[in-house]
Amino acid sequence: MPLHLPPAPAPALRSVLTALGSPTAVREARTPSLRLAQGPVTPELPLPVHVLDRITPAGTSATRLTGWRFLIHCGDRAIAAADTMLTPDGWAFSRFFEGPYIAATERALRQAEAMKQPYQARLLSVPELYMLTLWLHGDITADGAAGHPADTDLLVPLAPAPPGIAPHRPHRVAELLPVLTHRLTPAPLLSSPA
Repeated sequence: MPLHLPPAPAPALRSVLTALGSPTAVREARTPSLRLAQGPVTPELPLPVHVLDRITPAGTSATRLTGWRFLIHCGDRAIAAADTMLTPDGWAFSRFFEGPYIAATERALRQAEAMKQPYQARLLSVPELYMLTLWLHGDITADGAAGHPADTDLLVPLAPAPPGIAPHRPHRVAELLPVLTHRLTPAPLLSSPA
């Protein structure tokens, strides 16, 4: 399989397993699919979640790790996701959720598995555009919690994607970052007539 998943920190996985075992956490999660699941649920496919904080006109970017996401499976399909976050005391469970990004993530992962080149899977969020992408990093031995997108890495926008950006179409970072830069650059203010 050419798709590699970096190993999640053991405390992050333990925090999700503890939350899944807590009737209170599951009941208060407001995720109907998780509350109504018939059968055992398991956290699978851990993905580090990075946030794109800044895109410069040169296209370079600053990213930071904000957590790990686990898809929660019941049987053969994902019904929800669980996020963890780093706190001063270590990794902690953050939240359960569901919605369109669950199925979109699974679809993008299946697409990536069919590619010939091996990649390391990560998630990259662009909060200013309300955009989430599957980040396919070319160095499969890299620490999944570190680094920034290389020009040759692929970004696969997940549905729903911002208008004008096709979801589930892989883009090289060098091609997509300039588009994002243009969208994030504020328009110049018009000066008032003298």
